[in-house]
Amino acid sequence: MPSAEMTPAGVHEPEPVRPPDAEPVRPTREDEVAAAGSELIGGPIGRRALLGTTWWTPVRVIALVAIGMFALGLVQKAPCYHSAWFFGASSQYTHACYSDIPHLYQGRGFADGLVPYFDKLPGDMDYLEYPVLTGVFMEVAAWLTPGSGSIQHQEQWYWFANAGMLMVCTAVIAVCVTRTQRRRPWDGLLVALAPAFALTATINWDLLAVALTAAAMLMWSRGRALAFGVLLGLATAAKLYPVVLLGPLLVLCWRAGRWREYFQAVGGAVVAWLVVNLPVMLFAFQGWSKFYSFSHDRGIDFGSFWLIWAQNSSNPPTTDFVNTAATVLVVLCFLGIAALTFTAPRRPRFAQLAFLMVAAFILTNKVYSPQYVLWLVPLAVLARPKWRDFLIWQACEVAYFLGIWMYLAYTTSGDAHKGLPTQGYHWAIAIHLLGTLYLCAVVVRDILMPERDVVRRAGDDDPSGGVLDGAEDVFVLGPAARPARHAAPFEASQVAWGRPEQPPHEGRSL
Repeated sequence: MPSAEMTPAGVHEPEPVRPPDAEPVRPTREDEVAAAGSELIGGPIGRRALLGTTWWTPVRVIALVAIGMFALGLVQKAPCYHSAWFFGASSQYTHACYSDIPHLYQGRGFADGLVPYFDKLPGDMDYLEYPVLTGVFMEVAAWLTPGSGSIQHQEQWYWFANAGMLMVCTAVIAVCVTRTQRRRPWDGLLVALAPAFALTATINWDLLAVALTAAAMLMWSRGRALAFGVLLGLATAAKLYPVVLLGPLLVLCWRAGRWREYFQAVGGAVVAWLVVNLPVMLFAFQGWSKFYSFSHDRGIDFGSFWLIWAQNSSNPPTTDFVNTAATVLVVLCFLGIAALTFTAPRRPRFAQLAFLMVAAFILTNKVYSPQYVLWLVPLAVLARPKWRDFLIWQACEVAYFLGIWMYLAYTTSGDAHKGLPTQGYHWAIAIHLLGTLYLCAVVVRDILMPERDVVRRAGDDDPSGGVLDGAEDVFVLGPAARPARHAAPFEASQVAWGRPEQPPHEGRSL
């Protein structure tokens, strides 16, 4: 058993970090893929470039690029907007332009003016199966939709109203990620240019929760624990996954002894969640609880390794078994993340653990809808801002995006069998799983060998960590109590974690 050691303040002195006004990190100087890609717009930035003297700041550039990519995602949905959503079951899959939004306008009672959670729906789904804040978002879009004309015309307007609101969410996400790590603003381009982000942005309403989570991460990076908690509580009121970020934050604050800030965050999250949910819970409990009962009772569905098991077994696992097993796996993952946090040679960065925890939640879940990649994109950028690894993962997610639609085209095209058969779809699931596991593996490696972490090699400690940035350790386990200077042999130049790297000037590519 490893021994837990309480270390007094000063035993593990934090490495000095760069001041907030230090020179920004330029990806074209330190990232080979970014440097090569920059040739499309004139090449890497030069030594004599006049930075900060133009209206085109990183935040503005990245926000506009994100909006532009979002618009390209809307263009990709054009075949469905004109006909495929309304005529022919399989054409929306063969064109890979499916969206839940137009179908649920009538299917969830918005076309008939029904009030979500309070009015019972006709058909199999008796109440809206989304969390309350997402339901409010959907209802606002319905208010913006003209109630006249054919149902097809109304559904087209409803999709456009939602798309406009989701575009605002996209801009918020890009801006928040750009500003979270002060010295690395250009990392936000990874979010803005992520192909899977653009392709899946208007499939469902997940961007609302992602935007609130990104804003919460920004608040935490600024040391505003209460604001972080409030935004995280609102994000959880829109989608369940953001609440898992409180787990990694618990073990980080434990190691750093920052209990006051942690409880402020938890208190803010609980109060914000209750403010949104309590009125509906009290006056329309059946409608409010539908999201939770639907999530519990839902069977094994698309995108999960459970589906591969079920479709290749004569005795597939039951829903109750999968619910229990998935819960156990998530708990085990959290315990593993906790052990990693307490034993790592340097306290992990908050974004690293947040990414690992949400990824674990996704990988063990009984369903993986293609838009769930949106949950991970901002966290992946903050956790591992390396263009090569990010693009490898994105390529896997694009392959899965195409795979699920081709599989649905196959299952809905009758005897024609247009698309991807079951075994081919299983390979698409495997590609998604392996891509996410790959990114998790390099993040874990960065935690165990901090000198490989591109954020820390640039001289920072935990720029998204807020009060954790540069904080002393007060509780560690085992080897972390007696850290070596470097976690493992490494061929590249060694740097002091959280201390500016001093590269030689000669021969340096600018």
